[in-house]
Amino acid sequence: MILLNPKKFDWKFPDKRSEDLMRDTTEFFEGKGRGKTKKDDHERTWYQDFLDFQKDAGAFSTLLTPAGYALDEDSRWDTWRNCAFNEITAFYGLAYWYTWQVSILGLGPIWMGQNEEVKKRTAELLRDGGIFAFGLSEKEHGADLYSTEMALKDLGDGKYLANGRKYYIGNANEAALVSTFGKMADSDEYVFFVVGDRNGKFEVVQNVVNSQNFVAEYALNDYPISDAEILTRGRDAWDSALNTVNVGKFNLGWASIGICTHAFYEAIDHASHRYLYKHFVTEFTHIKQLFVDAYTRLVAMKLFALRAIDYMRSASPEDRRYLLYNPMVKMKVTTQGEEVINLLWDVIAAKGFEKDMYFEQAARDIRALPKLEGTVHVNMALIIKFMPNYFFNPGEFPEIGQRMDAADDTFLFDQGPTKGLSKIQFHDYNIAYGSVDLPNVNVFKEQIEVLKEMLLKAQPSDEQIDDIDFLLILGELFTLVGYGQLIIENSKILGVSDALLDQIFDFMVRDFSKFALQLYSKTSSTDVQMDLCLKMLRKPVADAGRFGKVLEEAYSLEGQYKWSD
Repeated sequence: MILLNPKKFDWKFPDKRSEDLMRDTTEFFEGKGRGKTKKDDHERTWYQDFLDFQKDAGAFSTLLTPAGYALDEDSRWDTWRNCAFNEITAFYGLAYWYTWQVSILGLGPIWMGQNEEVKKRTAELLRDGGIFAFGLSEKEHGADLYSTEMALKDLGDGKYLANGRKYYIGNANEAALVSTFGKMADSDEYVFFVVGDRNGKFEVVQNVVNSQNFVAEYALNDYPISDAEILTRGRDAWDSALNTVNVGKFNLGWASIGICTHAFYEAIDHASHRYLYKHFVTEFTHIKQLFVDAYTRLVAMKLFALRAIDYMRSASPEDRRYLLYNPMVKMKVTTQGEEVINLLWDVIAAKGFEKDMYFEQAARDIRALPKLEGTVHVNMALIIKFMPNYFFNPGEFPEIGQRMDAADDTFLFDQGPTKGLSKIQFHDYNIAYGSVDLPNVNVFKEQIEVLKEMLLKAQPSDEQIDDIDFLLILGELFTLVGYGQLIIENSKILGVSDALLDQIFDFMVRDFSKFALQLYSKTSSTDVQMDLCLKMLRKPVADAGRFGKVLEEAYSLEGQYKWSD
């Protein structure tokens, strides 16, 4: 069973505390029930009950305090169990996941900083149930760090006045500390500092969204700062901003997985009991295809994201492969989440609008995730940097196994400089693809070879490189290769059947062909590029027996989960 079922909780942990915390969290949401959760969503009620629960359970304290600053023996920053918490909270509502997510972002610059006293204070605030905020973006500049207008005026003797505004800052209404990015007014040197006191100099201007979340615009008006609140300066402040996003954006893919899993249970239950034209809806041929596509895409999302955890947790200065897989969890998994919801919505149709359905909030919230912590375009621009070394200059690395051990992921807070991405190497993707001999995987391998041929014989021109849409499509093709690689690797670890794996590559072949056709259709594509794009257009190998097995697996989820009323 790959997909989460809170009624049959099967995430595995090496310690009892982690298992108890995840079970307590699911029991909180099941106890709250569908009716109250939906009512709070519709009325945009601040989720104080969840914050009270997490305080009493010690959830954020246990999960988000690195072991070196822990106030109890079970606290550590463990990406394996953090992703379980991601999935569970989003399964019940994105608002609950969001307050956790922006706390992670707010904590990043603190744990990455050099201010030991703030770190000790933060551990105490977490123990007391505090939430945190990440003051990075601004209304006029978004997350453009170069243009930040938040400024510290140096008064001498280690004292400063902070002035400026931040925009779209989750949790800033209640955060125990807000990690705030700015510049020194006299030198434009970057600086990260924390604000916490609501002393009249910290103004919560407004909530910029219409939801349960409080996503603040806040202003600092001659807010007094001392060296005791400074986290980092100069290049360290810049790096901690970007490295914090590296940690935080990984969670967005997991939120998509949680949302899609709950929506799938609802869709299969509705369709299985809907009788139209003398047939149950699940008997219609097109519905079978929709469910198989939704199921295989959702399973692929989780297989990839689970495997990416292993690379995140095993990262080091010598092994930075996570910097490819991490933005793929953010970009690829979240956009696949949109596709899964679209497929399921075509099954349940108007039912997806009904106010008592989880689906109506899933269809709304799934759209947000590709657009947070950097757009798809921003993350694709990052991913493209890795393409030459990935295809043509592999390195030697020890094989990484499944990382669910009770370890503290210390490297995440000591990632080092954010430059030099084009020099990062990866292990040979052919190791994974060469280990599988299945019809659709083999078709996909042929498509990869044509893509490599195009990169050698018909490289993008300078004009095409400047065309972000052209690069986005090329990046989608490249991303599919890395996506398939980790899916294969994890299929072996988790014992995924050949039928399911090959059916996953059925949609992978179709997606590769889709993007190849888009690249062919670009006005700037050359004759050679167009010919090679046509060679990439392939049809997946049909197999009624394989399809039937996967359909049976998808349909077996009917009746397996029902949200408690």
